[in-house]
Amino acid sequence: MTRIDFDALFAGQRVMAILRGLPPAETVALAETAWDGGVALVEVPIGLPGQEEALAAAVEAGAKRGLAVGAGTVVSLGHVDRAREAGAAYTVAPGLDESVLAASQDAGMPHLPGVATASELQRAAAHGCRWVKVFPAAALGPTWFKAMAGPFPDMRFVATGGVGVSEVDAYLRAGASVVGMGSALADPEALALLVGEQEG
Repeated sequence: MTRIDFDALFAGQRVMAILRGLPPAETVALAETAWDGGVALVEVPIGLPGQEEALAAAVEAGAKRGLAVGAGTVVSLGHVDRAREAGAAYTVAPGLDESVLAASQDAGMPHLPGVATASELQRAAAHGCRWVKVFPAAALGPTWFKAMAGPFPDMRFVATGGVGVSEVDAYLRAGASVVGMGSALADPEALALLVGEQEG
């Protein structure tokens, strides 16, 4: 797959489906539902051994549609290797680790590091990152995004961690470009609502 550019990947997208801890078949089924509803962004975390099987299944399904799938919870060099072997197009982490960032980029997978402070944002920017994952977004709140937009106008934020489907608009209005939804998808109706947010 062509190397991912985050500006192009996230263009026109409001939400990202984070499919964590599910068997491969269920991961693919939920990813297909998201894709059918216009939610192009799908991340499959691989923080625990064996989760790369679900990632690989989602990658294969996404490839048939020309859609990229990312690997989440990539916090070690071993995770980078597992993500690459599973075919991930990019990697995502809850924090900022320069060695993981460099290894992922060297493997051809752009990296979305996690930040929660101005210092981490500044470090991410210094390492060439324009897009970052803001985690845990619910604990930081929408006002965090408004505050950081002033000193970091060129940074783009993916708000992730504890944000409810009904709160997506609030985070987008506050300055987030995309909102990642994970545990909220445990509700059978939440994915349909998520699709509605994307359409909105």
